[in-house]
Amino acid sequence: VNQLSRDDDVYSLLARSICPEIYGHEDVKKALLVLMVGAPTRTMKDGMKLRGDLHVCLMGDPGVAKSQLLKHVSMVAPRGVYTTGRGASGVGLTASVNKDPQTGQTTLEGGALVLADKGICCIDEFDKLSDDA
Repeated sequence: VNQLSRDDDVYSLLARSICPEIYGHEDVKKALLVLMVGAPTRTMKDGMKLRGDLHVCLMGDPGVAKSQLLKHVSMVAPRGVYTTGRGASGVGLTASVNKDPQTGQTTLEGGALVLADKGICCIDEFDKLSDDA
């Protein structure tokens, strides 16, 4: 770590280590690195707290490795969750109510956003999310 901290280009080196099988996309990889590292929560003089949460939206042509990058980030991040818009609804990202077929009990299960609390939630194909409740 000490040797790495003395490297002048540590930012680029760490960015290139994200999904190394994908060539290029240096700016996207740097944005994902900053997302994974995050920013500190700051408390202002008046007591107001500013969260250090970051949000990244990847948009681009089909076949430029957006999904692969998201999957990699969700695997590397300590609390990373990957989901797709095809298999989820906007409401289902937060929670879902399920009924056990054997006992008849109703349970509430957390969705991707709840499971990734204080972590990273990667939502692929966001435009495919259904509006169904």
